[in-house]
Amino acid sequence: MSFTHFNEEGKAKMVDVSDKQVTDRTAVAVGRISVSQDIIDRIQSGNMKKGDVLSVAQVAGIMGAKKTSEIIPMCHNIFISGADIKFQIGTLEILIEATVKTSGQTGIEMEALTAVSIAALTIYDMCKAVDKNMVIHDVKLVKKTGGKSGIYERKEG
Repeated sequence: MSFTHFNEEGKAKMVDVSDKQVTDRTAVAVGRISVSQDIIDRIQSGNMKKGDVLSVAQVAGIMGAKKTSEIIPMCHNIFISGADIKFQIGTLEILIEATVKTSGQTGIEMEALTAVSIAALTIYDMCKAVDKNMVIHDVKLVKKTGGKSGIYERKEG
């Protein structure tokens, strides 16, 4: 029986991190979801049919961080030592911030970005019966610490 070799140069493969040093690592990501005033009012008053939107989105974001390696093909399955999702309600938008931590051989940026994305998608899902014009945008890494490359902080907004 003959097997085709799929890991030739230029083909997809997971990066080998076995020689990397174990360090404490943290990643902070943010994103926004633009919503109507009606949605803001209903979230703040607790008057959304599906329940407490931000509490459910917080749990969903944490679950998303924990499941990142299952949905992003080349992500390593890493132990998450902490995850926190915060929301700030603004004028016609909700800011989402995720902080995720680990002690390991590879970064945790994808977990933080996934947490923000899943939290935003959960807000959309819970509010779509009221208004489908919501827009998820500006999902980005704002800070990461640990590892060989050290500290990264986004310079622009």
